[in-house]
Parts: sequence; structure tokens; C-alpha cells
Amino acid sequence: MAVQTNLRRLKRSYKKPACGDVFVMQLPTEKYLFGRVVLAEPPREHAPGPGTYLIYIYAWQSDTKHPEYQHLRPDHLLIPPVWTNRLGWTKGYFETIENRPLEADALLRQHCFRRHDGVYLDEIGRKLPRRVEPCGGWGLVSYRWIDDHVSDAVGIPRVPEDAE
Repeated sequence: MAVQTNLRRLKRSYKKPACGDVFVMQLPTEKYLFGRVVLAEPPREHAPGPGTYLIYIYAWQSDTKHPEYQHLRPDHLLIPPVWTNRLGWTKGYFETIENRPLEADALLRQHCFRRHDGVYLDEIGRKLPRRVEPCGGWGLVSYRWIDDHVSDAVGIPRVPEDAE
């Protein structure tokens, strides 16, 4: 049985995401949300898992797949930065539309992730003295997790998990 999501399937891609990639997701409202790959496949010792991608998802919604970059800023994130794998792209829920170099002002001044034991880490696994907002989780999340949290953030009911 196929996994149900609020995110619409767009275009599958087997090309590995790269730093600076801008991608879109489509909501059931037909609006598009934009995201950005800010770190691609860092060494295992600097990431919560192998083959991970650190992404931002922005709050701005559009009727088209054409971003207005003034809205794609780190102070306009819909949810805290998340670590994910390539499945969002290979399943077609994330569609890369272009690659743009990452400028310093496109990134949060400080990344923060909470590890399962309550320790706060930056994007390469260094301990931080305290929590810095927005703070995500130090762990790999699926496109389905992203679907649920994006749905919560935009006020759309989550798709129920299969009863099986």
C-alpha cells in the first residue's frame, strides 16, 4: 500500500541533492512551498547518519514554482532545519528547480539541534553551550515526518497513519 501524504507528487529525481539546491513541495491547496539544501552528505562523524542532507523549509507559499528569493531567508523558516535523506526527491515529493550558491545571509547564524540525551549540537556535531532557536532534532527524518510537520505548521490536518 502506498504511503499517504499531504504533499503532492511532483517529479522524481535520482540525482543527488547538492548544497544550494532550491526545491519545491506542493500542498493539497495547490500552493508551493520552497526548501533549500544547506549541507549535502557531510562526513558520517559530522552528521546524524550517512547520506544525510540538512534542509531548510520556508514559510512563504506561491502559486508557481518560481521563487521570490526575498522570502527565502533563514528568518522565514516554516519549521526548524531538518536532516533528511534522498527519499523526498526519489519519491517525487521534493522537486529541485535550480541551484544557487549559498551566501552567508542565506544561512542561520547558528544551527542548533537537540540530541536524544538533551545535548545541543551545531550542524557538524560540535557541542553548543545552550539552545539556540530555531532548534531542530539531531536525527534523520523521513519525507513523511516532514509532511506531518509542514501540515501542522500550515494548519492542514495530518494524513492518518495506516491502521495496518
